[in-house]
Amino acid sequence: MNAVDDALAPLEVERAVVERLKRGERAAAAELYRWYGDKLYRTAILPRLPNVELAEDVLKDTFRLALERIEQYRPEGTTSIFFWLRRIAINRALDLHRAHARAQRIEGRDPNETIDRTMGSASPSPDRSTDVNETRAMVEASLSRVNERYAQALRLRLLDDRDREECAALMGVTVGNFDVILHRACKAFRAVYPP
Repeated sequence: MNAVDDALAPLEVERAVVERLKRGERAAAAELYRWYGDKLYRTAILPRLPNVELAEDVLKDTFRLALERIEQYRPEGTTSIFFWLRRIAINRALDLHRAHARAQRIEGRDPNETIDRTMGSASPSPDRSTDVNETRAMVEASLSRVNERYAQALRLRLLDDRDREECAALMGVTVGNFDVILHRACKAFRAVYPP
């Protein structure tokens, strides 16, 4: 593919297409996909998720989410919608990569190990149990010292291991706002967590 093919659409044309999308015109969605689908796939998704089937799923999800959230898109200055789409694609790729890695870890376990762990063949050493309980207590104490909303974001995303969309929905905010809350929550937590 040459450099001309990688160029972004002219902003005035792109913004007209976005307005058509907001009015629900399907042809506008096809135009946006024709402009940026391949570029997103090659530059944002496949490098982060080198599994073709999963990468194709992420591309579909990216455009599905973009169309669902098109009312939230606000053009800024001379910035193309491509960068908004790219952020969605990267976040979806990272979420899917984590979920896939988790599933692979679970699938790769020895069934006897799972049975032993479930049936409790041996209890953990007393020292290990104490360490876990102390760490858990320090985390809970630290969470109680940060803003309640920050603590909720940290619990949902990191302790409950929920994806970003689900966390945002549970908190009643957009995914972008959730990302900001989580970033600030991490900074606040680091400031109060014991070294």
